[in-house]
Amino acid sequence: MTAALDIQGVALRSDALIALRQIALNTRVEPTLTALPGGFATRRKGHGQEVADVREYISGDDMRHLDRGTTARTGTLHIRQFQEERDRISLLIADFRPAMLWGITRAFRSVAAAEALALIGWKNVHEGGRVGLLALTAGLPVFVPPRGRTRGMLDVIGGMMTAHQQALDDAMSGAADVPLDGALTGVERLVPTGAELIIASGFDMPGVGLGDRLAGLARRRVPHLLMVTDAEAGRLPQGRYPIRLPDGRQVHVDLNGAETQPEAESEVAGHMALLINAGASVQETARSIAAAFPSGRGT
Repeated sequence: MTAALDIQGVALRSDALIALRQIALNTRVEPTLTALPGGFATRRKGHGQEVADVREYISGDDMRHLDRGTTARTGTLHIRQFQEERDRISLLIADFRPAMLWGITRAFRSVAAAEALALIGWKNVHEGGRVGLLALTAGLPVFVPPRGRTRGMLDVIGGMMTAHQQALDDAMSGAADVPLDGALTGVERLVPTGAELIIASGFDMPGVGLGDRLAGLARRRVPHLLMVTDAEAGRLPQGRYPIRLPDGRQVHVDLNGAETQPEAESEVAGHMALLINAGASVQETARSIAAAFPSGRGT
């Protein structure tokens, strides 16, 4: 990697994505009504395996959950309480195609997409769900099977790091974009019916079949769209700017310098999408996500 690509906001940082756990779990806002799809049914899976607490024994408790260490230290019977697990699966779909590898202020749109998905992923595993990753690039995609707990999110972050580095290398070699509808082919085979699909993309080069592709996914799964933009692009000073198209051609566009007011939602191929501003701080992104994805929506 060249020095120009190995800087904050351009390259992904594993420590930064891991640190988003605290932001994801500590951000609290009042949920707002949005046009995004709502909750979905999940199945409870017994008592789970993660110990949530240890308390004194009460008549009728299952002795198989006896905590021998605490019982030996205190001389009083103590029982382990387990965190309940839910059969809730989320596939985080990160668009790292060449069109996502740009940004004007804080970060590339690809980096902002990874941050938004990490915020959602940390929250989901904390609530007992499982998360996986499908990272789209100009070459082969990177897939991480869904897993739960911290280990699952660390696997997802590792997959993001690998895919984003691959995407930067492909872009430097002049790789062309691929249509998004084709890149999403076969997603149904990666997760079971009832899973949620969280797609973070700029939705550049959507392909003529994206609307049908999303409608097909919505029949048996729950897609959520995050449209990653750079609001500062609409506030550039008046002038003539060179633009590189996905097919490699360069053109110039004239901007009149008029400011546009950022909105919270947009429509993509007939489906509503939550807008994520790549120039905003991760705290701002966390607040937007907390409002659109309230805790307990899968209960």
